Amino acid sequence: MINAKLHATPVALDREQHKGLKLKPLLDWNVANKLNSMFVAAVEFGDVCREYPIVFVRAGQDDQGKQQTAPVAVFGLSNDENLYIQGTAWRAEYMPALLRMYPFGIARVDTERYALCVDTSSPALSQTEGQALFNEQGQPTEYLDGIHKQLQQIETEVQRTRHLCDLLQEKDLLRDMRFDADLPDGQKLSVDGFLTVDEKRLNDLSDADVLALHRNGVMGLIHAHQVSLPLMRRLVNWRLQRAAAQPSGRTNT
Repeated sequence: MINAKLHATPVALDREQHKGLKLKPLLDWNVANKLNSMFVAAVEFGDVCREYPIVFVRAGQDDQGKQQTAPVAVFGLSNDENLYIQGTAWRAEYMPALLRMYPFGIARVDTERYALCVDTSSPALSQTEGQALFNEQGQPTEYLDGIHKQLQQIETEVQRTRHLCDLLQEKDLLRDMRFDADLPDGQKLSVDGFLTVDEKRLNDLSDADVLALHRNGVMGLIHAHQVSLPLMRRLVNWRLQRAAAQPSGRTNT
């Protein structure tokens, strides 16, 4: 998956054009400073819920025109805000899988084919140091093959997660939600545009529906989502800390 707020200049990897390209460790995560959320797969929820708020967002329509939803880990409380960057470092132990794969991503070519892409503006790319992506014959290295396989596995999990989100919609368990917080200066902070699981609707499900959701893994996702929501308060605290650390007269973006 390519994210416009992360992959600034994504292009399909080409064995001729990128023959000499190498990848070195990314030491400055400010490349993601405008990334306020990111898709997370169902398989990640157990790790993600300990570090990030998990909410659901509307994600366009499928080929049949049906509304889709997707789970995301929340990084900031407004557009273009990422509170998980502290200096140049990422301030959580677990990093969502798609973000760990940066500067790489997969873009759909058609209904069956995908292209392996790279953000050519990434500071992790080099012509002189790091892991080679192609060998002298222009063939993908074992390292690049490993990256491609990981992204394909993630894409499989993305499709599985979309299916589980479809089940949430079929049971009408998602509702629009707004997070409100009172700031120390008396101002109010409101964050909306996301969906959460409606506890009343969840409690009203029949025993048969609850059992079915347990068996297909949806209840586990719901519980992880619910456990993660109090972390929104931590984001408020981090924003206040960032604002307090800024020189007088500057505002946070």
